[in-house]
Formats: sequence, structure tokens, C-alpha cells
Amino acid sequence: MAALLCCSILLSGFQGSDKGWIRLFNGKNLDGWIAKINHHDVGVNFGNTFRAEDGIIKVRYDQYDDFNNQFGHLYFKQPFSHYHLKMEYRFVGELQKGAPSYTIRNSGVMLHALDPRTMLRDQDWPISVEMQFLGGLGDGKPRPTGNMCSPGTEIMYEGKVYPGHCLNSTSKTYEGDQWVRAEVIVLGDSLITHIINGDTVLRYSKPHIGGGVANGFDPRLKIDGKPLREGYIGLQSEGQPVDFRNIELMELPGGKNK
Repeated sequence: MAALLCCSILLSGFQGSDKGWIRLFNGKNLDGWIAKINHHDVGVNFGNTFRAEDGIIKVRYDQYDDFNNQFGHLYFKQPFSHYHLKMEYRFVGELQKGAPSYTIRNSGVMLHALDPRTMLRDQDWPISVEMQFLGGLGDGKPRPTGNMCSPGTEIMYEGKVYPGHCLNSTSKTYEGDQWVRAEVIVLGDSLITHIINGDTVLRYSKPHIGGGVANGFDPRLKIDGKPLREGYIGLQSEGQPVDFRNIELMELPGGKNK
């Protein structure tokens, strides 16, 4: 209850204020960002997957042939512990040939990821917690966004370890190519809060290493049960073209951010 109260106070304190916000993306280039794409070495932006154009970070696959499980992530250069992150995203275009069907209108931002420079060449997902972004499929079925997924990690939800890989939020479904505003408040290894277009849609706590899904990692780094108190932030590419813009972060009290 104390953590929830703290979160509510933080939210009320940030609304309507630009003070303390750091622009992670300068709107011009990818300086300060690190690409890591499956089947490639860290720092190799294969196929110009991630590109800065028109004040947007664009994820594109026009230089790919088959997708070939080349899941990618673009990481900001330094880790954070306690912070409020906000950005806007939109889905554009068609799913790349060969990408898994579940990745259609699917992307996200990785939180508390291990250092991308420790990822092995053929590692598909970072050990991290993901704020998953989904778009509606135009079939009238609900498809919430701002969900939680957990490659190589676990979280506590409603007082116990959540047994699944992904946990749906309470958000509505967003269709088409509209911009959606996503925010997340991360308080170290305690409380994490997901916010979509101003509405709180999911809360969970105690992120830690554990579980499955991630493959090809250095086994020395997967210390199950180890709390995730800080980590890197990574934008996702998994076969669906997507745009990101207005990526800003405010550091919060209680962390040891660098």
C-alpha cells in the first residue's frame, strides 16, 4: 500500500511539468544508442533496422529478405534504476516476410535489461522486463496494449510470482496507425506502473531474473532469483515496422542512476 501511495504521489507531481525531463533521443541521429540484433554482433545495425528520420526512430526491414528470427533491440547507452519514462509509438506498414505471426502489430520497450554488450551473437531476447505494445487487428476483438512480458525474468503480481510469460493490461484496443502515448514508472526492484494515454493500466512488483523464453544467453548471467534493481532501456524490433518519438526520461529519488 505504501508503494502504491508513493506511485500516486509521483504521478500527481509529474503531470503538467517539463522540469527534470531528459531527452533520450535527440531527434536527429542515434548517438547514444546501441543496436543488438540476433545473429549479429553488438553495435551492428543490420539492414539499417533502426534509423532516425523526421524526428522519429523508425524500425524498418526494407533491407531484409526473410526475417530469420533477427529480433532486435536498440538500447540507450546507460542503465537506470528509478525513473519515469515516456514516449509515443505507432505501427505502420506490413509484417516482414518470415516474422512470426504473433509479432504482427507487436513491439515494446525493454526495461531493466542486462548490459547489451554482454549479449551473445545468437541471443534472441535480452534478459529484461518488457512493456509490450500491441495494436488492434481490425477484427473487433480486444487487444490491449501496455502489457508485461518477461524474457528470462519473473515478476510479482497480486502477491505471488506470476506464472505466465505475458500479463495483459486493462487498456483499450488501439487500431490503425495512430500515435499512442506510453509511460512507465520504474522504482528499482519494487513497483512498476504502466500508463497508456494517461490511464494507469497495469501494476506489478519485484522484477527478478528467472523463467524462460530468452535463448542463447551467457548462462553465467542468468542468476535466477536475482533482483533487477536497474538496467538498460531498449526499443524493440521483431518484424513489425513501428515508429517511436518524444522519448524522455525523468530520474526519480531512490536510485543510484549513473
